[in-house]
Amino acid sequence: MKAINQLVSTIITSHNDKRSLIPRLVVGLVFLSEGIQKFLFPELVGVGRFEKIGFANPEILAYLVAYFEVTSGAMILAGLLTRLASIPLLTIMATAIVTTKIPILLNNGFWKMAHDSRTDFAMTMLLVYLIIYGAGSLSVDKLILSKKKQYIKHH
Repeated sequence: MKAINQLVSTIITSHNDKRSLIPRLVVGLVFLSEGIQKFLFPELVGVGRFEKIGFANPEILAYLVAYFEVTSGAMILAGLLTRLASIPLLTIMATAIVTTKIPILLNNGFWKMAHDSRTDFAMTMLLVYLIIYGAGSLSVDKLILSKKKQYIKHH
């Protein structure tokens, strides 16, 4: 049980400042918006896009990705298990880069790829930041940790 408590504390402990607020807002809002759009406009950014890229089972994969984008985006906005919520989004970004940006690099060169991948790069770097630094002081993670410390102090 102690190992589990230590793992949970490691996941939700972050710097006791507000430095992660803006990265959380950017990442959370972008992924929440993109996930919702996959549900609202499936032919444009959901199933249709996944078919165009060439994924097997695009109707399943597109909605699975949309679910993770909405759920993880909302969790990051709230600062709830931010490090864990960042992992599926980092996986989505890595997949997007490999499946859509590497072909651009190979077919159109570096500068076209660099231009087309600027948002992917920014989101990837912000996700890495959140995994390293956590949610910060204005977060549900911090609230949980402070309640846990109060509970331990009084019991």
